[in-house]
Amino acid sequence: MSLPSQSKQDLPPLVLRIDKISVGYQRVLALQDISLTVEEGDYLGIIGPNGGGKTTLLKAILGLLPLSSGDIRVFGKKPGKTGKQVAYVPQGSQMDRNFPISVQQLVMIGRLSPRLTWFHRYCRNDREAVDALLHQVGIYHLKHRMIDELSGGEFQKVLIARALAVEPRLLLLDEPTAHVDASSRDHIFSLLHDLNQHMTIILVTHELFAISSYVKTLACINRLLVHHGDRHLNQEMITKLYGCPVDMIAHGVPHRVLNEHAKEVS
Repeated sequence: MSLPSQSKQDLPPLVLRIDKISVGYQRVLALQDISLTVEEGDYLGIIGPNGGGKTTLLKAILGLLPLSSGDIRVFGKKPGKTGKQVAYVPQGSQMDRNFPISVQQLVMIGRLSPRLTWFHRYCRNDREAVDALLHQVGIYHLKHRMIDELSGGEFQKVLIARALAVEPRLLLLDEPTAHVDASSRDHIFSLLHDLNQHMTIILVTHELFAISSYVKTLACINRLLVHHGDRHLNQEMITKLYGCPVDMIAHGVPHRVLNEHAKEVS
C-alpha cells in the first residue's frame, strides 16, 4: 500500500526560490539557467570549482548583482528587500584588516539599524547581546583586541558574530573555513551545526569532506547547476564538476573519491 503524499501544509515554508536565473559579467555568463529552492531550516552546501559561480550566486541572492534573466525571491521578496532577515559572512581572507577597530566594536556594528548613524549610542541590551555572541563563537577573551592582531580563524569568527548580531533567519557564508587552521575550521563547522537548529544556512565551501558530515542538502555548480538535493557526493557529480579525480581529506587521512584518469592507449 502506497503512503499518502505530503500536503503543501505539511511542507516547510520556502526561504529561497531561484527560478532560471542567469548572471553575466561583460557578456560572459557566470551562471546560466540556475533553479533551486531552499526550505526553512535547511543547511545547503554549495560546491564547485574556482570561477564556477558560487560566490556570484550568493551575491545575486543578496541583490548585489543584476540578473541577466530569471527571478529570485527571498522570504517572498526581491533580493535586498528583506531587511535584517538575511545576513552575510564574506571571506575574511579577502578583507582589509588595517582599519583601527576592536573585535567588540566590529561585532557591535551588526546591531545598527540602517537608518542610524555611526554616532548612534548603543544600549545595555546591545552590549549584552554582543558579549553573548562573542562567548558563543569562542572569542570573548579577544573582545578588546584590534582586528589586525587576529589570526585568520579568529577573524572569521568575528565576521560570523557580526552577522549573527543582526539576528537573521537566513545566514549566507562564503568560504568561512578558507585559510584557517584545523582547530578553527572544526569549531566553525560545529558552530554552524548548532546555529542551524534555529536558522537556515547556505554555505559556499571548498571543504569537500565537510559536505556529507554537516550539511543537509547539496548544490553543485559549475556555471550550470549540476546537482541539487542529496548531500552525498558520487562519482558522476564530481566528474561533471571537476572532470578529474579529487582527493578528499577526512579525519586527517587523504582518500580518493574518484578513480585515476584512464591512461591513454597508444
